[in-house]
Amino acid sequence: MSFETLGLSPSTFAAIQKLGFEKPTPIQQGAIPLMLEGRDVIGSAQTGTGKTAAFGLPILSKLGESTGKIRALVMVPTRELANQVELAMQDFAKGSNIRIAPIYGGVGYGQQIFNLKKGLDIVVATPGRLLDHLEKGTCKLDHLQFLVLDEADRMLDMGFLPDVRRIIQQCPKQRQTALFSATIPPEIEGLVKWAMNKPETIQIGQRRSPAETVKQFVYPVAEEQKLDLLQALLEKIDYRSVIVFCRTKHGADRISKFLKKNNHTAAVLHSNRTQREREQALKGFRDGRFELLVATDIAARGLDVPEVSHVINYDVPQHPEDYVHRIGRTGRAEAEGDALTIMVASDAQHVGAIERFIGKKIDRTKLESFNYKHTVLFDASKREELGARRRILGIRLSGGYYFGKARKKR
Repeated sequence: MSFETLGLSPSTFAAIQKLGFEKPTPIQQGAIPLMLEGRDVIGSAQTGTGKTAAFGLPILSKLGESTGKIRALVMVPTRELANQVELAMQDFAKGSNIRIAPIYGGVGYGQQIFNLKKGLDIVVATPGRLLDHLEKGTCKLDHLQFLVLDEADRMLDMGFLPDVRRIIQQCPKQRQTALFSATIPPEIEGLVKWAMNKPETIQIGQRRSPAETVKQFVYPVAEEQKLDLLQALLEKIDYRSVIVFCRTKHGADRISKFLKKNNHTAAVLHSNRTQREREQALKGFRDGRFELLVATDIAARGLDVPEVSHVINYDVPQHPEDYVHRIGRTGRAEAEGDALTIMVASDAQHVGAIERFIGKKIDRTKLESFNYKHTVLFDASKREELGARRRILGIRLSGGYYFGKARKKR
């Protein structure tokens, strides 16, 4: 299937041709025709599968000319994602007079009110700030035709669901609604029943599985050697750009300083950084000025950073879903990527939970030439290897045989 056969408007098709789009991804193949038909759509797909184009292209195809009235609303959980979606929509809308702008917190109201008064066709917004505008009367949704809830499970995690419901109550009942989410927990299913009209579900891949193009490895190490191993890995692997994930903001700052001292160009991204600092970090990472981005889970979802060759989990995430979203930053759009996880003894239960969640054992490996100190994790690995050999050979060590050789019982 090609974009030419999907039924997009001539102006939208011309815009994506200029962007170099050649073949629609599976989520785009499934969602675009349904949205062009006017159907409500639930898209459940792994990160990096092209969800923004899956809803953005059909909406732009159906909007036609600008009216200056808000006819499409895309709700997202974070301001970073709002900026990303708005920029993508601007690219898709080139050649038309459709007006698009983001609305999110952490910045002043002035420019947003100016844009709203001037007239917008598409708004990309975070729930909290949009609700402020609705309550102040600076924004109205009376003419809304399209509602998109992007990263819906993330909005649930961040406690935005009550705000989302209040916003939906102010939308016209006669509208087309699309919901895109990596997972569909029960709370989201309840929202679907309330807010959507006989939606079609498109599920690409297993909900819990990382992209198949991502190779995963676990590196056991003693706690006091984590930083040294991180530096050794960066010296050993052949990378273009790397995201290093940490559990805390303090940890991200500390690791960023360590990397800079070791002659790496690194940017840091977490919730204590100002909006300007976050935008500069992302822009520098995308442009190649920074080879490394050290981040908390704020970067695990909703950031489109192309061509990330490696993800390194310096700290093992405590929730398996976060692991899937973290490593989804690489291996995007069917490209290959590597996910390396540094594990200390206290991480063992979290790694086990991740493996149960994704239904796969992640290979344990050692870095050649690294001077490891002993850790109980190495003993555990040996026991696992020995157990596997027992199962393969079908031999009991406590019996009269040992790996195929007879031995006498005492």
